[in-house]
Amino acid sequence: MTHRNRIALIVPALAAALALGAAVQHPSVLAQAMPGSWEVRGVPGKGPVRECVADLTLFAHYEHRHADCSLGVTREAGDSAVIDYSCRDGDFGHSKLTRITPRALRIETQGISDNLPFSYVLQAHRVGDCPAAANLARH
Repeated sequence: MTHRNRIALIVPALAAALALGAAVQHPSVLAQAMPGSWEVRGVPGKGPVRECVADLTLFAHYEHRHADCSLGVTREAGDSAVIDYSCRDGDFGHSKLTRITPRALRIETQGISDNLPFSYVLQAHRVGDCPAAANLARH
């Protein structure tokens, strides 16, 4: 393999690694919270939802939790952080996360999903560890 071919393989790999690093920016407001089983209230059209959450940044882009999105912390102050994000399919959002306690979060979120606006407030409470057989949601 020539030097040029090696560089052609390395550069895209580095770019992908940098993009992933940017996508996993953790706001300090989540530093005291722990992964596990969380109950989320306020999901439009649903009652309380329980989810096993491995990466708490999921709460910053809850509307698009199954999409490939990049997040950026735009402001942090005390127990709150503002996160803006954009997804590959053109959807985007703006969320404010407030830590009430290490086991309770308030999420105010708005943006565009499937070409329609959304805006709602969630309350998330850690209710324990995930069942041993459950796979943690990795978003």
